[in-house]
Amino acid sequence: MEGRSFIGIGLALGVGVGAAIGIAMDNLAIGIGLGVAIGMGLGVAMDSRSAGSRRKDSSDSGVTHTSDGGGRGKDADGSDAGSDGGGGDGGGGD
Repeated sequence: MEGRSFIGIGLALGVGVGAAIGIAMDNLAIGIGLGVAIGMGLGVAMDSRSAGSRRKDSSDSGVTHTSDGGGRGKDADGSDAGSDGGGGDGGGGD
């Protein structure tokens, strides 16, 4: 589904569920508002998951980068993958 968005589907489902909740709570306006919020979140989550799987498939270069937790990355062969960001001298003083 290249170029398609799930936000509309999420909104439609959310408004439907929200309307049902609103009718059950005897406050349709709050139910629809909740449905829009839930549906929008659901649609955006499905979009990002779909885009992530497309990006993973298209950009797999075969190089694995890992981090040692200290801010420096390592390639799969253990070599340094980048800079640790360096540091300053802490500023001036009197």
